[in-house]
Amino acid sequence: MEFLANLLNQFSWPIVIILCLTLGLAPFVPEPHIWEKLKMLTSGTLSKPIDIFDLLMHATPFLIAGLKLALTVLPAK
Repeated sequence: MEFLANLLNQFSWPIVIILCLTLGLAPFVPEPHIWEKLKMLTSGTLSKPIDIFDLLMHATPFLIAGLKLALTVLPAK
């Protein structure tokens, strides 16, 4: 757990936010790509390996932001 905390602390909040707004949401038109992949996931049509990889790639900045936020909000033991 300490390794993960040290790794996440290497990312500054401005960088994480920029990653979420660019890689996480690109391409913006006609809808954010991650939104399209999440809709495919809920409808059960996310089956191609490239689509799964694409979802993971676009979701990674949001996962980093969530973990980083959780580490700052939750008390360390």
